[in-house]
Amino acid sequence: MTVSPVTSTPSTTLDVIPQLVDDLRARFESGATRSIDWRVRQLDGLIRFVEEREAEILAALAADLGKPEMEAYGAEVSYVATDAAHAKKHLRGWMKPERVSSPLVVQPGKSYIVREPLGVVLIISPWNYPFQLLLAPLVGAIAAGNCALLKPSEVAPATSRLIAEHLPRYLDPECVKVVEGGVPETTRLLEQRFDHIFYTGNGKVARIIMSAAANHLTPVTLELGGKSPCIVDASADLDVAAKRIVWGKFFNAGQTCVAPDYVLVEEAVHDALLNRMVAAVRSFYGDDPQKSPDFARVVNARHHARLVGLLEGSGTIACGGQHDVDDRYLAPTILKDVRFDAPVMQEEIFGPILPVISVPHVDAAITHVNRGDKPLALYVFSRKDSVQEKVRDRTSSGGMAINHVWLHLAVPELPFGGVGESGMGAYHGRHSFETFSHRKSVLKKPTQVDPPLLYPPYTESKSKWVKRLL
Repeated sequence: MTVSPVTSTPSTTLDVIPQLVDDLRARFESGATRSIDWRVRQLDGLIRFVEEREAEILAALAADLGKPEMEAYGAEVSYVATDAAHAKKHLRGWMKPERVSSPLVVQPGKSYIVREPLGVVLIISPWNYPFQLLLAPLVGAIAAGNCALLKPSEVAPATSRLIAEHLPRYLDPECVKVVEGGVPETTRLLEQRFDHIFYTGNGKVARIIMSAAANHLTPVTLELGGKSPCIVDASADLDVAAKRIVWGKFFNAGQTCVAPDYVLVEEAVHDALLNRMVAAVRSFYGDDPQKSPDFARVVNARHHARLVGLLEGSGTIACGGQHDVDDRYLAPTILKDVRFDAPVMQEEIFGPILPVISVPHVDAAITHVNRGDKPLALYVFSRKDSVQEKVRDRTSSGGMAINHVWLHLAVPELPFGGVGESGMGAYHGRHSFETFSHRKSVLKKPTQVDPPLLYPPYTESKSKWVKRLL
């Protein structure tokens, strides 16, 4: 596979951005987004957008990242349509008031929680899954009844252009708007007041977003990343572990926030696992992965140079290492003999490089993981329940998969989000709806009965009754 980069970067005129936000706020305040009918129509429109523009979406993702069609369809196109359909199916139930018990002191009365939309929300997406990571949060935003301003990644210009051009034809264009561009446009957006900011990306930009949000006391959801570890003990099914780790790592050329960042394997099975992983790479992508139609590309020359630089002084290449900047190609690369202080272990790799490190036992692996920042995901391969539970209970991560990698993202009822440096807040399924909703407390009391117990003058008799009731 050979891909050609898209060099032009679409942008929105800076001066119109404040007016776009004002227009969205006026539309929200009109009440147009609150009905279930409006929300369902938007979800239907999003589904039709995906279905009718599938070929164009796949072509844009191929242009931006060289995504194989199967990867692009499964992780981006189909994911958004399925997420929207799931929200539509459950929306009426999510919107129902939630009854809670009322203590004696407020009787007679009824207590319940209603979910109300936050207002005007900003969604900023990254380049690695530029379609899914913009529109999946949008599913939650419109299901919850919000107006939304979308900022696709300028690093994926073909996808950005397609969304900006076509999405308004399927959704209410007065309630959902798109701003294209880079740092200047994002900076101008962050100067505006929003009711929620949803950002997927890296910690450096997340800090800028939190700082800007603080000016308006705007709540944020931050979906970040980190070095997601994979622990393999001696009891693991090595044949299955090797295939699943290699698949999860080199999917989208390693440019996945929950990709296994490095492997910690018990020394007794280190060589056996390493050999199986090298064989899996050859089985998946052939002797020359550059010619494989199933291996994606690094997004641009800058990231390519960063990844190639990580190879220097970072251990021995067990397979891969070949690179071609003109094709944005870096072979699926597995490293061995990697030290913990090697360059490749100092930052999230976010590319097709996988260090494999031998450890004496699982406890040593847990100790290493706990010395670093809390990762977005953690994986353990073991046949032993005791080992699985030990890793689960003695580590902290945004999410976890046992005997597989990152498929927990495919379960809509599981919240997806980070902890600590890997992010804050969560979404997917109902959790997306909750993220973009305010849970408003309501107490409803009748007026037919109005005992004077709480009113002055406060007599000794009233005091005794209050103490009994409380």
